[in-house]
Amino acid sequence: MSNRYITSHFPLISILIFSLTFALYTQSFILTQLVELGVYEGMREFFSENGIKLTLLFLLMLFFFMVFSALKLIADTTVELSMLFFSRDEEGVELNKIRTGSAIFMALSIASLALTHDILYLIAIFVAACFVYFIYFVYKVSDSLSVLGLIGLIFFHVIFWSTFLLAIVYALVKLYNSFMASLPL
Repeated sequence: MSNRYITSHFPLISILIFSLTFALYTQSFILTQLVELGVYEGMREFFSENGIKLTLLFLLMLFFFMVFSALKLIADTTVELSMLFFSRDEEGVELNKIRTGSAIFMALSIASLALTHDILYLIAIFVAACFVYFIYFVYKVSDSLSVLGLIGLIFFHVIFWSTFLLAIVYALVKLYNSFMASLPL
């Protein structure tokens, strides 16, 4: 086993841990809502309490795993696309430099295990991991970029992720408004 591959499993473990922490919070939220709505007792007639919790945790972990995996795929694509547009590196040496940045996500995903009680903390630690990784990425690849290339790379990522998040928020607001308009009030 070469030293180059020692951290190759960090992204998968980070995704699993972040999925677990978000799933644990969401599970407790859903169970609380089911109890308040009075549905939980009816569910216990068909499943045991542990069966409900484990099934819900498994399904939520699967959902968050798919979300984080898709985000990683999109992030990897934007990183490589930005390197194509703005970097002078044709060999891919810079990509090997940034692979060790997965330790940032690994460390902060482990820290998120202690914060499963509050969604704002979970979101904050995930956003912090993304921001710290972006700073690390820019620092590591700055050697192969001109000043204009560095500015272009930063703006490329900021504009892409801002547009991506705004599109998601817009879709959610549109869906919410259409749902509210369809209610017979």
